[in-house]
Amino acid sequence: MKTIKVVAAVICDNMKEKNKIFATARGYGELKGGWEFPGGKIEAGETPQEALKREIMEELDTEIKVGDLIDTIEYGYPTFHLSMDCFWAEVTAGHLELKEAEAAKWLTKDQLNSVAWLPADITLIEKIRRNMEN
Repeated sequence: MKTIKVVAAVICDNMKEKNKIFATARGYGELKGGWEFPGGKIEAGETPQEALKREIMEELDTEIKVGDLIDTIEYGYPTFHLSMDCFWAEVTAGHLELKEAEAAKWLTKDQLNSVAWLPADITLIEKIRRNMEN
């Protein structure tokens, strides 16, 4: 089975306090409509952090500062295996304009379960919840 290596940004309002995180609804493909953390594939020669900055600029027209690695999610979908490095991130310039997603929301700790997360992304939610302020 093919492994796809990707990066995802858990964009928060403030990396120190983490009151809210930014989630997007996938706008294309077989997983369309599922909620996820924005990001994408790592290209040859890129570090995960470089890939994340490029992907967020492409998808959201926004510059980010990449923080600590939260976790690497390994998830087996029916047609491929996903290996996803998930990092905390914070907006440094821009206004999160949706170029590929069909919707987006800022979620507080209490709202994390209010969207239908994609299977790989939901495995990260409890770890994120433990790191967020009330």
